[in-house]
Amino acid sequence: MDILKTVTIGFLILESINVLTLYTSPGSKYANAVGVFSAWEKSKAHPEMHDFVKYLVNWVAGTKLIFISLLVVILAVADEHILLFVAVALIFSIHSFFWRMFPLVRKMDQEGQVEPRNYSQLLGWMIRAFVLVFVAAVLATLIG
Repeated sequence: MDILKTVTIGFLILESINVLTLYTSPGSKYANAVGVFSAWEKSKAHPEMHDFVKYLVNWVAGTKLIFISLLVVILAVADEHILLFVAVALIFSIHSFFWRMFPLVRKMDQEGQVEPRNYSQLLGWMIRAFVLVFVAAVLATLIG
């Protein structure tokens, strides 16, 4: 199995765990679920707000599920050239986290709305690692 498929399968496994957690235990503090945000528990005091938050969590999980399903199909039928383009697209899409989401989670972290503290930094490094692994796989494919 080539490097692009291996890296993409690893990413799919991690994202699948996240989707499963969001659907079955959204309040968890593991697998990047929303239990790390104090707003999750606070929203429970306001049923209308909590229903809205649950709707958004399920929306994210559903969107990720679509994304995962498409990647599975692409892995099943694509040749190496298509996988190269897919990997580049994944680099850009994963890196988009730093445009809007990272500043927001960092702000919430600094304001004590995230537990454990410095979760935003851990999440930021994890996303950077995904991007760097995909960049390395693309370069290895192009060079090798």
